[in-house]
Amino acid sequence: MNTSTAFSAVLAQAQPLDEGALQFHVTEDWTQGRTAFGGLQGAMALTAMRRLVPATVPLRVLQTTFIGPVPPGAVVVRARVLRTGKSVTHAQAQIEVDGAVACLVVGVFGSARESSLQLERATYPQLPAVDTLRDMPLFPGMTPNFLTHCAMRWALSTPPFTGASDAHSGIYIRLDEPATSEAHLVAITDIIPTPALSLLKKPTPASSLTWTLELLRHDIAETGPAPGWWLMDAEVTYGAGGYISQTALLWDAQRRPVALSRQTVTVFG
Repeated sequence: MNTSTAFSAVLAQAQPLDEGALQFHVTEDWTQGRTAFGGLQGAMALTAMRRLVPATVPLRVLQTTFIGPVPPGAVVVRARVLRTGKSVTHAQAQIEVDGAVACLVVGVFGSARESSLQLERATYPQLPAVDTLRDMPLFPGMTPNFLTHCAMRWALSTPPFTGASDAHSGIYIRLDEPATSEAHLVAITDIIPTPALSLLKKPTPASSLTWTLELLRHDIAETGPAPGWWLMDAEVTYGAGGYISQTALLWDAQRRPVALSRQTVTVFG
């Protein structure tokens, strides 16, 4: 890799093409295998949709289908509003490579409503403190390029291909820049590998097929007992025929649940 571009810079350098369309430039350091990091794809789509949806209406859900590779280089993202109601706006963005759709994203944006319901049933997991753990080392040519912008510390289970006994992981994660936006949360929640890979004993390709991200909070905070670090508590709920279904909960540095992630992952082995 000859270049290193900050996450926020990739988004900020987008060039408007026409109404609802932006052109981004994906650098090699933001790839995983032959495609762009999925969290960056979601963030680019969100950036395009945000040109059409007011920032005062929070993002509630991001639904993503990864259709084909998004290689480094120029990438076009086209967005449009599907419907705007009293409280909720649905928008769509598609990432195009050489005129073909490579990723399709639907964003659900919703203003807060009056409600008597206030539920929070999740419990912060009891895990070793982040400062007692070490960063996972990177292995050029094996670990995805985008991880040069991240750090991961395993608090539960072990890294991929280590023959773990359970497909349930607790991983502290961070970006190499402060998380200050919805787009940062989108990227952070896609950093970790599927816990299923930890069960395996030799390198095996895997790829996300679908991804639903629900944002639970919008007051982003990196301060707390572990400033700058976030925790992903992820578990595979079912796996067969080469398809893995998993759920993960993102906790911020103040130990508050921030986002719920559900993915279908294909594992080629």
